Amino acid sequence: MGGRSTPTGFLVLTEIVVGAYDGPVLDLAVIEDPAAAEVSLDPVRVRLLAELAEPGTATMLATRLGLPRQNVNYHLKALERHGLVELREERRKGNVTERLLQATALSYVISPAALAAVQPDPTRSPDRLSARWLIALAARLVREVGQLLAGATRARKRLATFAMDGEVRFASAADRAAFAEELATAVTALIGKYHDESADGGREHRVFVAVHPSLKPRNETDRKEP
Repeated sequence: MGGRSTPTGFLVLTEIVVGAYDGPVLDLAVIEDPAAAEVSLDPVRVRLLAELAEPGTATMLATRLGLPRQNVNYHLKALERHGLVELREERRKGNVTERLLQATALSYVISPAALAAVQPDPTRSPDRLSARWLIALAARLVREVGQLLAGATRARKRLATFAMDGEVRFASAADRAAFAEELATAVTALIGKYHDESADGGREHRVFVAVHPSLKPRNETDRKEP
């Protein structure tokens, strides 16, 4: 943006669109680049990304967040440089060019790929009853689906996936163990039924099944503490 100047009546009324972009805003984006991940974790930049769910300018954001405009501009340039925000429109108001920016997604997930050599590896210590192994599997899910989604987005194709989410309340640990055993048996049977090693043009799909305790809301936990 150019420096501030004392506006005249003509300058205030003069507004010319000199460039615009009308691409889609994603519901979710996966960050794989370590540098982009580092940029996104700054508290001020997190607030800016949240505000930029709708297009905004540095001046608008500075007012909302109570920060100097120069400071906001600095953070916006870093976010734009790493593809986390995009230019939506440039407007000429007199001798000042106003840049309208928007976040590229409404929410972000940092892929374990950003951790490179220290990302979780589920092949190291497979254990169906280990919470850490579950997390390693979930991390691989984020990494692989994130990469597949990025490729599908570039090709403008829909990625074929399926997911279920729900809750079950077990009366006892024995019931939970029995449920897990029956679930494993059922999934194994389905895989055996549909897996075809010799199918021409077939494509392998990863199956991920998990069960874990639900996280209690903080206020509910507080009420039960003596």
